[in-house]
Amino acid sequence: MKLALERYARLNSPIHRWKQTSKFTALLALIFAFAFVQKLTLLLLMVLVTILLYTLAKLPLSFLLSRLRYPGLFLTAAVIFLPFVAGETAIISWGIFTIKEEGCQAALLIVTRACCILTVSLVLFGTAPILSSIKAMRSLHIPDIIIDMTLLTYRYLEELGAMLTTMEQAMKLRGFNSRKLTPDYLRKIAHLSGTLFVRSYERSQRIYQAMILRGYGYATSPNYSKKIQIKLDCSSGILSATTLLVAIFFIVASLS
Repeated sequence: MKLALERYARLNSPIHRWKQTSKFTALLALIFAFAFVQKLTLLLLMVLVTILLYTLAKLPLSFLLSRLRYPGLFLTAAVIFLPFVAGETAIISWGIFTIKEEGCQAALLIVTRACCILTVSLVLFGTAPILSSIKAMRSLHIPDIIIDMTLLTYRYLEELGAMLTTMEQAMKLRGFNSRKLTPDYLRKIAHLSGTLFVRSYERSQRIYQAMILRGYGYATSPNYSKKIQIKLDCSSGILSATTLLVAIFFIVASLS
């Protein structure tokens, strides 16, 4: 499992040339605006805005699909029962199963918002080196604990992915067949998930203890008393202003 968010961070596109501090502010505002959307009439516009951003970033479609695969499985599991349990207006009835209109609308709303938010997040972090994003977060006075957690999560998720790959290869060498969906398969997958969870927890404890031994949490906080000076070129200013206006539009349209 490779995150490889920085794989296309050196491309030449309007989004890549956008100053990371202003880009972080504008796209984060857009993400929160997408989270406010509750009307189905805004979904198409939200998708079009997301497609436009991703197109301007010149990121490959395969890059997006590979990152949406696992969140997509989680979303499918989360909303698959909504059309059957939410709402009262029946669309299709078949025996004891009834698909309801309100449930379908809720599922569509959740899936569309989640995909758009994930795509914008990928544009935000995939079009600049991770250290540039960390510096942008620090310049915006985001709490240090959030920044540290972001950096450590990015750093160690790939190691956990390598650990998972090693465990899966060991299981296959012992005769594990991942193509047969049987109770034994589900039991072994549960054991694998539990083992990975325990190992990741133990790894986090060792990392935290090592950080404490090196003085983490006791050092003097850096001085951020100076005013933030964000130097914007013309294109960055236009992109920031446009994105913020779009975010404001979505919030106003959702509340009206």
